[in-house]
Amino acid sequence: MAAPRKYDGETRARAVGVVQDRVHEHQDSHVGARRHVGELLGINPATLRNWVEGDEVDAVQRPGTPAEVSEELAALRRENAELKRASEIAK
Repeated sequence: MAAPRKYDGETRARAVGVVQDRVHEHQDSHVGARRHVGELLGINPATLRNWVEGDEVDAVQRPGTPAEVSEELAALRRENAELKRASEIAK
């Protein structure tokens, strides 16, 4: 089971927006922007990196599996495991 989320979706979205604005408006590097915003908001820069990269994947700006597809795949895998257990019991 996953750990409870420390930050809500609104906080995450605002933090990602601030990092992206800092990169575009201030011509700051991605690392510098994450460090600056992380210090301001009290969020680890590595956490910000994961959030920004995840949003870029979801927006098809970066290669990877979008969150929606990952969630669906996880649900299908859980369902498949449950059906296998039921099949074994039925035998």
